[in-house]
Amino acid sequence: MPDGYSFHCADFSPSGHDRQIAAGCGDNPGMRFQSILLWAGVAALLVLAQSRFGWPGVAFAVAGLVMWLLLHFTRLMGVMKRAANRPVGHVDSAVMLNAKLQSGRPLLHVIAQTRALGERLSAEGAQPEIYRWSDESGSSVSCEFEGGKLARWQLDRPDQAAQD
Repeated sequence: MPDGYSFHCADFSPSGHDRQIAAGCGDNPGMRFQSILLWAGVAALLVLAQSRFGWPGVAFAVAGLVMWLLLHFTRLMGVMKRAANRPVGHVDSAVMLNAKLQSGRPLLHVIAQTRALGERLSAEGAQPEIYRWSDESGSSVSCEFEGGKLARWQLDRPDQAAQD
């Protein structure tokens, strides 16, 4: 760029705040790399299909990609439909959820596992995102998501002496 010009992701933010999610300016290089790798794979598939089978190959590859997208969209809608029928932040057993969680799982997988949306504890747009799921006994699991992936979680159980 010429001297005197600088590029800041916040300049393109729709809200004008220092949020770096607009214009592809996230603070998670791993997610950007996965996105680039995905689009490079799609382009390679289309080029390979065109070079081996011509335009019918490209049409077949595009049809396969559309089918893949529809399958993921259908799964997303099913997970959200099940989560919409339960209270926000509620889980049957926080202890069992704690035992089943694995680091690196996407937020969508955790929502599918709990069958409920988590209670948001962090500010919107803040990293890490923190959600909590609680059960009837007062136990809760707080999960931290960095870049949409589960990084850490903590089980909080009520004091037994206080309950008695």
